[in-house]
Amino acid sequence: MDISQYLKRIDFQGATSIDEDVLFKLQKKHLLNIPFENLDIHYGKKINLSIDEIYQKIIIDKRGGFCYELNGLFHYLLKQIGFNAKLISARVHTKNGEYSPEYDHLAIIVNIENNEYLVDVGFGKFSLEPLQLQTTERIEDAFGQFKFDKHDINYYRINEIINNNLIPQYIFRDKERKFQEFEERCKFHQTSNNSHFTKKKLISIAKKDGRITLNNSQLKYTRLGIEEEIEFKENEFETKLKQYFDIEIEKGSSQQWL
Repeated sequence: MDISQYLKRIDFQGATSIDEDVLFKLQKKHLLNIPFENLDIHYGKKINLSIDEIYQKIIIDKRGGFCYELNGLFHYLLKQIGFNAKLISARVHTKNGEYSPEYDHLAIIVNIENNEYLVDVGFGKFSLEPLQLQTTERIEDAFGQFKFDKHDINYYRINEIINNNLIPQYIFRDKERKFQEFEERCKFHQTSNNSHFTKKKLISIAKKDGRITLNNSQLKYTRLGIEEEIEFKENEFETKLKQYFDIEIEKGSSQQWL
């Protein structure tokens, strides 16, 4: 992996020293320049947990990805720079109040001078900067307020604070995982009708003043807290994708699973 190409892709300039300022800037730049998207799932392109393939897609071909790709690649970058970073497994809060299975979401923990930070560039609308892993204080972020607590003796929980209420996002153990441990769940999200990723196309990117999100037939543009929704016909999706994200995708052959 060419680190200079990665840094250019996310418009990062300056020295890559091992400190909090650089970590925060790297995450922020990543989120503002690389979209969260599930489009390969809908265009017959199998997603493999291969750093080389993900690097080609996201950095060279200037695409986006979902958590396994985005956080998997970002973790690799952090390690190459010299950060003390590890992959973790997270279980996402669901509408029925339960939590999804282990390995449903991939995130990162970075340790800097004995302080741990939750780093996540693959959860869609979330925090703009890393969140220090401590359960005593709420954390102010440009994209909202957040707070950690304990779900039980084994899990931390990260919550977004909305109208002074804790809204659970996901739970996780502070335990290092290997990238390939996420293969089964990555396959599930590409092939199962029970995965929300197979329901509709989705691409979304953070902007300094809001967010742009595109799905099968709707464009949602949030700017300075004002949300605008534009409905369109599904056969116009590729046109909107090119217009708002400068992405063109060729349909692939059907996914082949062993």
